[in-house]
Amino acid sequence: MTDTLPPVIPVGRPWGSAPTVYEEIGGDETVRRLADAFYDTIESDSPLIRAMLPKDTRVSRQKLYEFLSGWMGGPPLYWERRGHPALRMRHAPFPIDKQAAEEWAACMRVALDKVGIAEPARSWLDAELTRVAMMLQNRL
Repeated sequence: MTDTLPPVIPVGRPWGSAPTVYEEIGGDETVRRLADAFYDTIESDSPLIRAMLPKDTRVSRQKLYEFLSGWMGGPPLYWERRGHPALRMRHAPFPIDKQAAEEWAACMRVALDKVGIAEPARSWLDAELTRVAMMLQNRL
């Protein structure tokens, strides 16, 4: 039996040792795969969220990829191409209640697993993205 210590996580970097979570998970390619895995999961497992989306999700996938890139500390693609994300305003037309927010977060958890995001970045992303989903609720 070997005793192994958990990795040392620098203070202020709860996702791991890289300067940004973007770098920690593998950068652009991983963020792109995460956005696609998320929308694949919605299309197969979430009729509630799927009903809020256009038939063709290519633009939605691109927007999420761009947003996550900058939000995770990578290139600020969304900001450069579309301006400030203004998440609450942009999501206002959609009926987002607690069930929808929780379902969105559950689909993101599945996507994090499909892509193989390692700990501690996986738990950090799950918590932070769930927080964002809950913040976007606009219906009881």
